[in-house]
Amino acid sequence: MKNSIRQIPVTVTMITICVLVYLWMAIQGGSTNTAVLIQSGAKYTPLILQGQWWRLITAGFVHIGIQHLVINMITLYFIGMYVEVLFGHWKMLVIYLLSIITGNLASMLFQPLQGISAGASTGLFGLFGAFIMLGLVYRDNIMIRQMARQFFILVIFNIGADLLMPGVDLAGHLGGLLGGFLAAGALGSTKIGQIDLIKRFLSGTILVVFIVIMLWRAM
Repeated sequence: MKNSIRQIPVTVTMITICVLVYLWMAIQGGSTNTAVLIQSGAKYTPLILQGQWWRLITAGFVHIGIQHLVINMITLYFIGMYVEVLFGHWKMLVIYLLSIITGNLASMLFQPLQGISAGASTGLFGLFGAFIMLGLVYRDNIMIRQMARQFFILVIFNIGADLLMPGVDLAGHLGGLLGGFLAAGALGSTKIGQIDLIKRFLSGTILVVFIVIMLWRAM
């Protein structure tokens, strides 16, 4: 167990930060308290438009209720374990944070203006997107292809559940999924092998254009 944790320091750090933020919110008045959520960095579009752009990242470390935290942290541990090993520590961190940003930008555009949203799910969907990218690029690798297929099925299941459950930030999930897919395509896998330079360039260009367009629309 210790050896496996040492191999995924970024994943463990992200989980630790989320847990510490949750404990701090509990002390401040509870993670379901609207004022505490806003104070702790949840995504709240009116404040973001006033210049608090850091909320596009901090919202990924804030959770609403213990169930929300536990489910996301368990998911982060298992998907993060695969992505961090295959991409390397810093690439995994970049993919995760970019997915949180693109997810929250998409949420800004399609969710109600006064709505509050938070959670690591934008980043989690980005990690799923990263693995799906691997399955497409490395189709000859049977293990990677099969695992990517399983994660793709899980994503479809989650999107279906999002459509049925009220209050779920579907736009944030889809924005994170696309951001993670493109970021992974631009960075490539450290463990498996390099991705064609043209594919990396196209992925990076589309990602930048995607972010710029969403920022422009949001502003």
